[in-house]
Amino acid sequence: MRALLLEQQDDQILAQIKDIGSGRLPDGDVTVDVNWSSLNYKDALAITGKGKIIRSFPMIPGIDFAGRVYSSRDPRFKAGQSVVLTGWGVGENHWGGLAEQARVSGDWLIPLPTKLDERKAMILGTAGFTAMLCVMALEEGGVKPADGDILVTGASGGVGSTAIALLATLGYSVTAISGRDNNTGYLKSLGAKEVLPRSDYVETPRPLEKQLWAGAIDTVGDKLLARVLAQMNYNGTVAACGLAGGYQLPTTVMPFILRNVRLQGIDSVHTPFPRRQAVWERLASILPESFYQQATQEILLEEVPAAAAALMNNQITGRTLVKIR
Repeated sequence: MRALLLEQQDDQILAQIKDIGSGRLPDGDVTVDVNWSSLNYKDALAITGKGKIIRSFPMIPGIDFAGRVYSSRDPRFKAGQSVVLTGWGVGENHWGGLAEQARVSGDWLIPLPTKLDERKAMILGTAGFTAMLCVMALEEGGVKPADGDILVTGASGGVGSTAIALLATLGYSVTAISGRDNNTGYLKSLGAKEVLPRSDYVETPRPLEKQLWAGAIDTVGDKLLARVLAQMNYNGTVAACGLAGGYQLPTTVMPFILRNVRLQGIDSVHTPFPRRQAVWERLASILPESFYQQATQEILLEEVPAAAAALMNNQITGRTLVKIR
């Protein structure tokens, strides 16, 4: 099988397309012929070596994939069945989806919803899955479309762009924050009513600022998230799922104890099966067909290393789909 293999040489990460015997695949009870994968921020960190994502080498990256079961010792899955995988440390400590085959635990797989094909599943991928978890967190926090505007940070990325489309389709009024002025038209086409420059959010915030947002989805962290918290409406909810701007959070307790603000962390890696299945079913039923055309670029396996470098340089908008077969 063809695979993108990461190897470590001194302090350098070498990313090369290689032919690998399928007998080298790690243990698992289901072997999948991978047809589609995607390029996520975490993949880019691993491939470029700019993040300590991978602890053991060699490693095939790719934290998600969609394909058809080749063989299975798990009675829940049959040969030829379409499946999707996100999370569970695949592509980090277990060989991942940027290869023609993957062997994994059946506990990690989800049968593909009937309204999705494999390509659409990977247009969504980990980013879409995480975005839906964030939207559900706002709903569970009691945030309704009538309550006011929802802010989405890091809006040009995969999670942010999918979150905008989901929220807009569900009737929410969405404001986006992006560091790229040339993406304003794209973000508005997804459903954002307004796009704010990220430069407005680089200063350290006051403990409390003017109330602006009923809810927020944050992929950035650090000062930007602190500013968002200071601007939340009373009873607002923030779903935090990323650290593209840094892992620190220089805030105070003021938004929480004076405005009853909820900060809900979002982990997409170890989401239990029932909720994972519910997320995929909702994704399949909510997004319009137009989303799959406007939020995606498609590349081949050979193009992944260059695309990973571009993603780390903030040069990619939306989702990057990887055609494996």
